[in-house]
Amino acid sequence: MDPAVLREDMVDGLEAAPKEILEDDAVGVAMRDVPRHEFVDEERAAYEDREYEAHGTRILAPSTVARLLQACSLEEDQSVLIVGVGVGYTAAVTAELVGETNVHAVDIARPLVIAARTNLEAAGYDGVLVDCRDGADGLPEYAPFDRIVLEAAAVDPPRALLEQLAPDGRLVYPRGSQTQRLEVVTASGDRERDHDRHGVVAFDPLLVEGEQVGAVERNRMAREDREHARQRAESRRGWEQEWIEWDDAVDSPSRF
Repeated sequence: MDPAVLREDMVDGLEAAPKEILEDDAVGVAMRDVPRHEFVDEERAAYEDREYEAHGTRILAPSTVARLLQACSLEEDQSVLIVGVGVGYTAAVTAELVGETNVHAVDIARPLVIAARTNLEAAGYDGVLVDCRDGADGLPEYAPFDRIVLEAAAVDPPRALLEQLAPDGRLVYPRGSQTQRLEVVTASGDRERDHDRHGVVAFDPLLVEGEQVGAVERNRMAREDREHARQRAESRRGWEQEWIEWDDAVDSPSRF
């Protein structure tokens, strides 16, 4: 069957009852234009509303992509960072909405970076920048971003990503570990808590440098240890700071 017809059927299914997930006309048009079969191996199956596994990661279902991008409230010419590019499909739909040279994407897994670049080029979006990076660090060279999309679950978004938002920017991410819901955070720290609007989702956890896909518990502990150490270092106030200075004075002969 003609892929264009399959795309129409896919989007119609997301817009109509019983799903009624896709409400943003611009996102619907973009999803009708992107050849999803360039990102999922089997042409017909590519337009089914279900997840796939490839290259050790989860390829999001079209309905999840629709929820994610609708939560972003994307506008033409906005600068967007996608953290966790996967196979590149979300980046391609985003490119249709804001322009491909405005889309930047990173992934910690080199095989996924290669796959995403290959897929995006085949689909006609080779202007999207895809780099191999630790997503928790973002892409400061190209900041600030009007929108940041985190395609990985976290309890809270990494601080570096929030710091790379433009003053009126929005960061969208799946919040939680077991049960996840999309949450929107602004550069000022405000959070959109209308969780029912975006529904329950399921994403793989955010990984940091040196972690391997599949080692979920170790990954979470490594990330949490790093975050907790930073919080403890920054939480020292008052007498704790004075005590540290006194210890330094005792240990330093030059002070006596």
